[in-house]
Amino acid sequence: MRDDADARPPRAPRRTSGSDPLWRQAADVIRADIERRGLTEGDKLPSERDLCARLEISRVTLRKALGYLVDQGMLTATHGRGWFVATAPAASTASPRDWPNDLESFTATARRKRMTPASLVLRQIRRPATLDEADRLDVPAGTELFALDRVRLLNDVRIAVDRTLVVAELLAGLDEDEVDFTSASLFEELRRRGVEMDRSEATIEARTADGELAGHLEIGPGSPVLVLDQTIHDKDRRPVLLSVVEYSGERYRLRTTLQTV
Repeated sequence: MRDDADARPPRAPRRTSGSDPLWRQAADVIRADIERRGLTEGDKLPSERDLCARLEISRVTLRKALGYLVDQGMLTATHGRGWFVATAPAASTASPRDWPNDLESFTATARRKRMTPASLVLRQIRRPATLDEADRLDVPAGTELFALDRVRLLNDVRIAVDRTLVVAELLAGLDEDEVDFTSASLFEELRRRGVEMDRSEATIEARTADGELAGHLEIGPGSPVLVLDQTIHDKDRRPVLLSVVEYSGERYRLRTTLQTV
């Protein structure tokens, strides 16, 4: 960033229980500061130490925020030199990751990729947890769960079938709010109720679609699908959500970036 004498430092992000994660708030503050100061391609941001002090966050949180802005095409990093506003080629040709390194919802991923998310609700009920489900969620068998099965769409194209289970007590007031999950995000509904999801343990494997799944995705029986089975934990390391997402192998590609730390 330019060292203008009258430039105001970015404000520290708020720390509110039900709001976005701190790293996301920090990313929003940095983005707003770039826009407010009219920074252009090639302009350098302050050092990480300076940003941590100004934003009152740890370096781990800062790097998560900066990495997110790199994915958005707003920043670029040069080893040993620091962080810069992205040059025109980086901003125009950078290919955002299909598969985020950070835990985010289907809705957030779609919006990040400038696509329109939607859902067809197949089932939305409350039911008791089976023994296996209770074991994975670390609750007594029979605990009430909220079950939500949806066909997920991007730009009106059927991409996946998502079957999710959440401990029902975490969604207090959901029935009264009459949430429409054809467009609403379950992640956002949990955040509104103070549940801050922090970590996912996931397995990914290739399978073929049976007749029911093929019908939901409008593909042929036996077509390849990619199955994501995950348990999501909150910031207190408590398992709060189980999800099995079956992606059409012909319509969805997973791409990520790995680096040494």
